Amino acid sequence: MTFGFAPASAAASTSAASANRLLEPAEWAAAGIPLLRNPREVVSGLHARHHPQPTTAVIAVLDPDERLRASASFVRRPAPADGWMFRNVLLAQLRLIIPHDLRRRTPVRTAVLLYCREGDARWTEEDGAWMWGLRDACTLHGLRCGAYITLTRDGWQVLGEGRGGRRPHSASAPEPFATSEAPPPLPRTGGAASEVLRRAAAAR
Repeated sequence: MTFGFAPASAAASTSAASANRLLEPAEWAAAGIPLLRNPREVVSGLHARHHPQPTTAVIAVLDPDERLRASASFVRRPAPADGWMFRNVLLAQLRLIIPHDLRRRTPVRTAVLLYCREGDARWTEEDGAWMWGLRDACTLHGLRCGAYITLTRDGWQVLGEGRGGRRPHSASAPEPFATSEAPPPLPRTGGAASEVLRRAAAAR
């Protein structure tokens, strides 16, 4: 691998391309994203399982009955928000925790993304990049694209739906573990995983 500086023209074209790899709230709302029947239960369960701090993303796969089948969390590396990069990291996590459903004519399982960040609950370009990445990663893994949820100090918010709550929030202690019979997994340590503080868990 080599490192260097891209020419100004290349850098400009890369920046322009990155700007298009995001979804505006109206585009997301028009995409027909399936609604969660009980978003607070999903959010509370993922919060209890992964204890997300700001810049932590949690990708989760739900079955048709909205039971958690698998989930993984990782810390977003400092870099400009880019939907293509987010797509790649989400797809890598999905491949680690659950087999793809590409052979199915219609997706059965749904992936949702919870992102813990600073700021308030209003949409940001970073959110738009995560939305773009989630939608594309789901397509490439044979899953339905589900809700994108932000977790801030104000609480949680399902973007594009207008549903949210005050607890849990980015600074709250985890609530009792409710969405799985298994206890929360212990963080992995050592190796490359520790460098990105990734915690992965699979519920089967």
